[in-house]
Amino acid sequence: MDEMTLRMKTLTEVDGVPGHEGAVHNKMQQYLTPLSEELLKDRLGSLVGKKTGQEQGPKVLLAGHLDEIGFMVTQITPKGFLRFIQLGGWWPHNVLSQRVTVKTRKGDLLGIIGSKAPHVLEPAEREKVMKLKDMYIDIGAKDEADAKAMGVRPGDWIVPVSEFTTMREGELWVGKALDNRAGCALAVEVLKRLQDEEHPNIVYAGATVQEEVGCRGAGPVAKLVEPDIAFALDVGIAYDTPGSESQHMTCNVGDGPLVLLFDATMIPHTGLRDLVMDTAEEMGINVQVDALAGGGTDADKFHTNGIGCPSLVVGFATRYIHSHNSIMAKADFDQAATLLTAVIKKLNWDKVNELIGR
Repeated sequence: MDEMTLRMKTLTEVDGVPGHEGAVHNKMQQYLTPLSEELLKDRLGSLVGKKTGQEQGPKVLLAGHLDEIGFMVTQITPKGFLRFIQLGGWWPHNVLSQRVTVKTRKGDLLGIIGSKAPHVLEPAEREKVMKLKDMYIDIGAKDEADAKAMGVRPGDWIVPVSEFTTMREGELWVGKALDNRAGCALAVEVLKRLQDEEHPNIVYAGATVQEEVGCRGAGPVAKLVEPDIAFALDVGIAYDTPGSESQHMTCNVGDGPLVLLFDATMIPHTGLRDLVMDTAEEMGINVQVDALAGGGTDADKFHTNGIGCPSLVVGFATRYIHSHNSIMAKADFDQAATLLTAVIKKLNWDKVNELIGR
């Protein structure tokens, strides 16, 4: 397994839902420390590594987010089953009968998200999507007292069980938490590629917390760094699966990195967008684009920080995001790293001032 794939495997298999990203934070710190002259941390758990190309150069922020979607225990029933709420967006069809890990003060417990057997479903029930509030987690407890003795209490967090693997002889990466450990890994990879390269700025590369519950960690990171240019590194939606034919966008896994043209929280800076796409064209890298009426990324908080920060979302078309198993292409990741490294080498003060019209 090559270095990029191994890093992705390691990061995706670490557990960390919104508000509980500590283990992922620690793993990112291990990756960033040897590549950085300084680590900056906020009080919520986000972190970035600093790498100076030129003193007093523009500050360029590259950030994924540490958290993955998951759940939280809200109640233990008298019979020892667990009720829960979602941390991040889930579609109930992706949840029933899946394995999860319940993270307790006494250690990890295996849980199964329970459902009725099809034999006892009423005809009307078969036609409905079951609501998350009606589901439960079975940890094998005898009753409420037994579940408590096992270490469970309300507020414990829950994460999907899914081992990282590859498909098509390593060309495709498969696992949980590609949203957004892929962005975390990309921040590390770009910083690694800049180690022996001259560039005219100060790069801050790392990851935020709590993106999946409203981009709550992005604001503190923006205040910590005060960037002049920011890139949110995140996954996007792939439209290359059956049932997506009616979508007007055509983002495909393996057809190149993705740039987001619009979402519910940000219209990207036109000059920065053009710089990235022009650089890709110069390098022969195909860039895919998407526009979403809903959703958002950490760029929401980056671009409105201070007096404004030109920002852009760069990522990868990914199948089955917000589920136990997502799929993305290693080549898209590699090309995104190549493209961002080249763009950063162009971002001197003259270029930044040109972008912002000064």
